[in-house]
Parts: sequence; C-alpha cells; structure tokens
Amino acid sequence: METIQFRLPSDEPEQLLVKSQDSTNPGYGCEPDKRDIETLLQYGVINLDKPSGPTSHEVVSWVRKILGISSAGHGGTLDPKVTGVLPCALGRATRVLSALLSAGKEYIGIMFLHTHEKIKKIEKVFKLFTGKIYQRPPIKSSVVRKLRVREIYYIKILEVSKNHVLFRVGCEAGTYIRKLCFDIGEVLCSGAHMLELRRTRVGNFIEDNNLITLQNLKDAFTIYQEEGEEYYLRKIIFPMEKMVSHMPKIYVRDSAVDALCHGANLAAAGVCFIDARIKKDMQVAYMTLKRELIGFGIAEKNSMEIYKAKSGIMVKTNKIFMERSIYPRWNEIK
Repeated sequence: METIQFRLPSDEPEQLLVKSQDSTNPGYGCEPDKRDIETLLQYGVINLDKPSGPTSHEVVSWVRKILGISSAGHGGTLDPKVTGVLPCALGRATRVLSALLSAGKEYIGIMFLHTHEKIKKIEKVFKLFTGKIYQRPPIKSSVVRKLRVREIYYIKILEVSKNHVLFRVGCEAGTYIRKLCFDIGEVLCSGAHMLELRRTRVGNFIEDNNLITLQNLKDAFTIYQEEGEEYYLRKIIFPMEKMVSHMPKIYVRDSAVDALCHGANLAAAGVCFIDARIKKDMQVAYMTLKRELIGFGIAEKNSMEIYKAKSGIMVKTNKIFMERSIYPRWNEIK
C-alpha cells in the first residue's frame, strides 16, 4: 500500500524574506504570550474537546457562561453526536475565526458498508475521492443545497473489520463527511453510512495535550477567581494569533501599525518581513514585529514584487482587529 502524507494547508511552513531590518519599541504593544488574563479573555482562543450530545452553539454558550464574557464563537460546526476539536474564540477574537477556513480539517470516522466488500476494492474507491470532489450538502444542513467543489487532501483506510471501515480524512472546510461516506457507498454499489466521527484537527488546533474539556475550563477559571492563580488558565487560553499561525504574513514596522489600525493600506515603506508564499489577490495577515495580529489585507502584488518595491501600495486593508492608539502615529515615534 502506498504511503499517504497526512498534510493539511496549515502544515506549510512560513518562508520569510527580509525586506528591511528594524527594531520594535518595548513601550508599545505587547507580545501575545505576555498579555494579562483580562486581555486574553477578550483576545484569546481555546482548543475545546466537544462532547457528544450538545450542539456546537450550546457548547459555545456554556463557554461564555463559565468565563463570564459577552461573546464567543466556534471554528466550524460539528453535528451534536460528533466529538473532537472545536476552536472557541473569545470576545473580540471571534472576528478572526474566518482565518480557519483556509487551514484544513482532519477527521477519524467509522463507515458501515451495507454489504461486505474486499479491501482492495474499498481502497480503490477511496483513491477516487482524493483531490477536488463535487458535493451537495445533505438535506439536514445549515447551507443552501447547491452542488459545490471541496478538496480532499488525503483519505486513508486505517482498519477494516467485516463491514466496518475505520478511516482518516483531511479536507477543506465545509466538507460533509457523512455525505462523503454516502457517496463512497454509491460508488461501491453497495451503500454505506457514517457510524461515528471525531474531528482531530482544525489547522494547528490538534487533538493533543492542549485539547481541554468544559470541566477543565471551569476548574481553571474557578482557581483563577478564588485563588488568583493564573497558571492553569494560561495553559488553556491561547492568544488569538494561534488562529492565523498558518496564514501568509507581512510583518510591519512600528511606525506603520497605527495607520493600518485607522484603515490605511500598507505601503512599501512599512514592510519589514514578507512570507515568500504570498501571491497577488491572496489574503495575508498584518503582524507587528512583536508578532501581534493587526488585521487582514488582500495582496496587490506577489512576494517578490513586494520585496523589490521602493514605493506604492502593497496590500489593501480588509479587516482590522487591533485597537487604535496602541502604537503611536508615525510622526510621534522617536
């Protein structure tokens, strides 16, 4: 059997080009890992293990109540019976969740075949569902049932026991695994349906030691409230920058930050480092030299053109997450 590389788009490494060197003033802004707890509760994200039973909306509602915050959101709906990785953004960080749409997702599931099939035949059919596929959302879905294209990055059979097939699949956001199982059954001419499903990855949110339960969250927050101990809560809440860890980035000098926060586009003079993966019309993340997320923009040029440019607009600003006046105006920086 051929080796399959379990790689999602989020696994592609950052490739930085140095356009200009500059230092950052420690008096402005704050490195993401050094933010205080109250700031993390408004600009943080948790890697939650969704239990079987409640809806994703209900789980997020419980997170809000536990932490006493007014808003929270999740990175991709899971059906009530499906378990696993559910990134939950807190407070103002909910606006960053759209970044996870390009990160890719991974699931492990059990498919039940309606008739017994040989393993070689099943493997052959699975290969047909690698790459771009057409998929129509199921009847019970929250989106319009129009035929659309979704990409399957990898799909592999892990084990076959009688009519049960244990498989792993990495796919684009918006792929319905239940429908994928049904379609595989149709191609096999025997029929199939999904029995169980667990999401194991959403980009760089992975099923590992950082995956926490609602009870873990409740315990950590209670210890923080009653004893003032931050250690356990800091192990659970990540800076919102984790949601853009896979995105192509442009790092800007301190003097350009506040202009971006006021909606200005990014000019060549403000650029320090550029990700070599950037292509024209691609969404990129603006970052400070302290690795703080400023916002998103749409690249007007590719990475090499930005690298060589002496003047002009490099990126058009799309969304801004950082508050104004955290960094001073360019003419106020000493």
